[in-house]
Amino acid sequence: MIANLNDVLLPARKNKYAVGLFNAVNMEMGRGIIRAAEEMQIPVIVGTAEVLLPYGPLDEVAWFLVPLAQKAKVPVVIHYDHGLTFEKCIQALKLGFSSIMYDCSTDTYEENVRKVKELTYIAHQFGATVEGELGHVGDNEGSAEGKNHLEDPTAFYTDPEQARDYVDRTGVDALAIAVGTAHGAYKLAPKLDFARIEKIASSINTPLVLHGGSGLSDEDFKRAISCGISKINIFTDINVAGAMACKKALENGVTCSTDLIPLQTEAIYQATRKKMELFVCDRI
Repeated sequence: MIANLNDVLLPARKNKYAVGLFNAVNMEMGRGIIRAAEEMQIPVIVGTAEVLLPYGPLDEVAWFLVPLAQKAKVPVVIHYDHGLTFEKCIQALKLGFSSIMYDCSTDTYEENVRKVKELTYIAHQFGATVEGELGHVGDNEGSAEGKNHLEDPTAFYTDPEQARDYVDRTGVDALAIAVGTAHGAYKLAPKLDFARIEKIASSINTPLVLHGGSGLSDEDFKRAISCGISKINIFTDINVAGAMACKKALENGVTCSTDLIPLQTEAIYQATRKKMELFVCDRI
């Protein structure tokens, strides 16, 4: 069944667990992700991001994600992550996405507020929810997001006082915060600012989102959730898992794409389930 962020994140915030967002650019990824959620009987957020559109155009991704979500036995949020342009965000809403992240984090603060407030009003008319970003999550070298590697990420961390003003003025349903994570694969272990997460969580009622989740330790995840994180974004881990399954199969003599499909789906399922078990921590 299709849900939105309020349906799945408000209970998560109340009960101190997190819901995972897992991006899917093809059917194999979508099937593996939703299978894991159905078997565990927990909600899931699945979608794509604007930087991933070269690998799966928005309309084509919608054609398989929307039906998969509609027939799922658990709540499934169809989320458009890191929407960079107003036009693509509107297209996603029209295609049936139930949630939008409008990323205006590199704009000035006032411009970020203005643009996200406008889209939030429109999305709510569709029955969809909106995630905003305040501060700026960095990009590791080689990440899907590109070349925006931050030498001093602390300069872009989310300010707790500004976070309260931001959610009050924009009306967003979830807030992505910058607290020490980055997109893509980490070369060195990240150092999360857990005290900042706690301070932001205590100052607003809006569920908090942790981007750049792939590569964090289990303890990092558990502590971040206990401090107030309700949504965690994962892509690199499941993307690599699918590729490694194909690599191993090819090395073992598999020559047909149809033989690779179930192997990739199984690998995505296993990687997704592992993260879900960690995020839920027996609290559903």
